[in-house]
Amino acid sequence: MIQITDDFMKQMIASAKPYTALILTIGPNYKHPDAMSIIWEHGRRNFSLQEEGKLAIVCPVNDGGNVAGIAVFDATLEETKKIMDDDPAIKEGVFEYEAHETKSFPGDKLV
Repeated sequence: MIQITDDFMKQMIASAKPYTALILTIGPNYKHPDAMSIIWEHGRRNFSLQEEGKLAIVCPVNDGGNVAGIAVFDATLEETKKIMDDDPAIKEGVFEYEAHETKSFPGDKLV
């Protein structure tokens, strides 16, 4: 295993960039007859947010549990909540969310 020095640790911690982590969960109206069309528009909006650089990572979760997705926003907690509160699936109660301030280190990425 590569040895990591204290100086390296301090440098990485100092250079961490703030993000907002989001956990999307199934809402009370998830089984509503129009839910799939609402989710489709939610997805369209996610692609738009990605193109704008606001939504860095989107991970739909389809394992049958209560979690519907995980995302990382390149936005403050307040900005992310404003974005999500305007989401059609949130407005219609198809999904709900938790948002948390977080940080990421230089070099973090999904390939």
